[in-house]
Amino acid sequence: MSPQPQAAVGAPLSRVDGRLKVTGQALYAAEHDVDGAVHAVIVDAAIGLGRIMSINSGAAEALPGVLKVIHHHNAPKLPYRDNSGSNNPPGRRLRVFQDDQVLFHGQPVAVVVATTLEAAQHGASLVKVGYDAEQSSTDLTEAEPDDPTNYARGDAEAALRSAAVRLDLTYRTARNHHNPMEPHATIARWNGDRLTVWDKTQWVVGTQTELAAVFGLDMDAVRVISPFVGGGFGSALRCWPHVVVAALAARETKRPVKLVLSRKQMYLGTGFRPSYEYRLRLGGDRRGRLSAAAHELDAETSSYETFTESILAAGQMLYSMPNVSQAYRTVPLDVPTPLYMRGPGFQTASFVIESAMDELAHKVGVDPIELRRRNEPNEDESSGLPFSTRRLRECYTVGAREFGWHRRNPRPRSTREGDWLIGRGMAAGVYDTARMPAQARARLDADGTAVVDAAATDMGPGTYTSQTQVAADALGLTVRTVTFRLGDSLYPPTPPHGGSMTMASVGSATLDACNKVRRQAIQLAVEDRESPLYGVPTADIVVRGGRLHVKNNPALGETYQRLLARNDRTHLEADGSFAPPSGPERHSFYGYNATFAEVAVDAALGLVRVRRVLGVYDAGRIISPKLADSQALGGMVGGIGTALLEHTVTDHRDGRIVNANLADYLVPVNADIPDLKAIYLDGEDREADPLGVKGLGELVMIGVAPAIANAVFNATGRRIRELPITAEALL
Repeated sequence: MSPQPQAAVGAPLSRVDGRLKVTGQALYAAEHDVDGAVHAVIVDAAIGLGRIMSINSGAAEALPGVLKVIHHHNAPKLPYRDNSGSNNPPGRRLRVFQDDQVLFHGQPVAVVVATTLEAAQHGASLVKVGYDAEQSSTDLTEAEPDDPTNYARGDAEAALRSAAVRLDLTYRTARNHHNPMEPHATIARWNGDRLTVWDKTQWVVGTQTELAAVFGLDMDAVRVISPFVGGGFGSALRCWPHVVVAALAARETKRPVKLVLSRKQMYLGTGFRPSYEYRLRLGGDRRGRLSAAAHELDAETSSYETFTESILAAGQMLYSMPNVSQAYRTVPLDVPTPLYMRGPGFQTASFVIESAMDELAHKVGVDPIELRRRNEPNEDESSGLPFSTRRLRECYTVGAREFGWHRRNPRPRSTREGDWLIGRGMAAGVYDTARMPAQARARLDADGTAVVDAAATDMGPGTYTSQTQVAADALGLTVRTVTFRLGDSLYPPTPPHGGSMTMASVGSATLDACNKVRRQAIQLAVEDRESPLYGVPTADIVVRGGRLHVKNNPALGETYQRLLARNDRTHLEADGSFAPPSGPERHSFYGYNATFAEVAVDAALGLVRVRRVLGVYDAGRIISPKLADSQALGGMVGGIGTALLEHTVTDHRDGRIVNANLADYLVPVNADIPDLKAIYLDGEDREADPLGVKGLGELVMIGVAPAIANAVFNATGRRIRELPITAEALL
């Protein structure tokens, strides 16, 4: 068939759900009006490791309005089965209220359910818990690591010994917390043995699966609803214990239960970017051509689960070198389990690798961009596969021109404006182009409007809008006549809303479903003797503005409404799907960027101020430029936070997080945000998916922190290898 006209895709449209959000009509997890809902407040463990010896809930239970206090003494035993019915599900969950063990500070040890939030909060403060405390282990540098995950090609140690130029560098990154604006919240309601939850989640199917496993239910007995998510950054990619607590409390009290975490509690049980200690050794010749790299890294995880992320990939494929070794060790600690945070793995790796590349460039006297060009690979050397697309060289060229890189003085501490030292730095970035199986359903109604359903999520990037754009073009409708519905486990299943995979995966399923519906209509028209399109080859027909017509003769055609009405059809409907090709990959799929930063550093006080950031992206086809800009600028803001501000501080005596609030855990505010600009290379990646997209949301944060760190070096001559960069480190 003829290619469909593309009127919506690529247009800088405003969000289709924008009015709902600014008028308060978009309902987030805690805002759903569930009749008869009561309130629950969790009691958190006050020790970092040990056992619960006693729980005195009498004072709380005597409080007017308190319905029940649930803890391990009176909670039912839950089956925790997997979908196959086994009582030994894979992995080790934190099984709330199932025993007397305390595994980390802040673990839920009880929940108070009351008719009002105030009564539940007061009741929680009255619950007295006695502990047999043990010394917890929360310091990454003091604990014993697990056996490493290794990777090797060539002989890195021999190559390092013979290298003319060698660097041996150790970097440390702080634990970061996601801190989305919307707190995590769950409303749970039982109807017999059927459970409905309104939850803040980035994966309704994942929450559905976990709750079915915990309570021993069939999947179709659990419904998860999440139409709007007020930010996530990865923190809502799994079903956390508080969701189980809400469902358990609802079952025990036989009332719908609303549970909203406090800001402090979001530091205790909804994940975080783990801290790392990362040693990198580089070897090369005096022209900066790399011959070897050895990566040795330790990362924190919890004692009851092993969390890993894709931190090794960048070191294997970003630059050309014949000899690479990697050893990735997780360090079990008495902490809650970490979780993916924007740019997971690649964000941390980029700070290390790109800072080291800048240091190497300075040592051998080569411009940082030129050094990277000299080490550009021709293929993915970790797999031997060709890149689907790789336009880093173009990112460098465009970025250098737009940023004014030629004005940078390579000599550190050489550019001043009064009391301020001025520096410019850059970094490359890479992120995996993830795709997973997804489904969608499209229905074209007789009035010429369409509805598309998928169990996807929108935590802010604009899923409602971008999917509507794809659907509108595939159906030949205007955006305002298409409704995209998401956030309900009753809709066709989709993968997690993370890893920059939603547009490629769900978007391709939406495209497939809508293409099928359009083709049904075209087939109906060419077989209908009363249609002006009767007998016309289907390949010659396109649809624009809800009207089917011959591609080169727009006057010959008819509307969807007339076609369906004449054929007594109330609607046309089709299911769509997408899955990456089975079997081994034929290409290496990544998105790329070049990030440039300019900073000013107070020469006397060591204060760092970011003045401007530019990002240039090889991210395939851009479906919605306005949404892309929102993603890119937000990623830059997040990168500024990682580089200069964000740092979760733990008291290692008992595992308590001492800055579990937004007054002491610093994130960028408006005064910290400078001139930000994003540029997207025109192109597409049809090897990756039918839409030609690569994903953008993760990529835009990667490279910002090292670009800032490299700019700080250019400004001050001080090489900082620990994040965040503080004034103390520069004095």
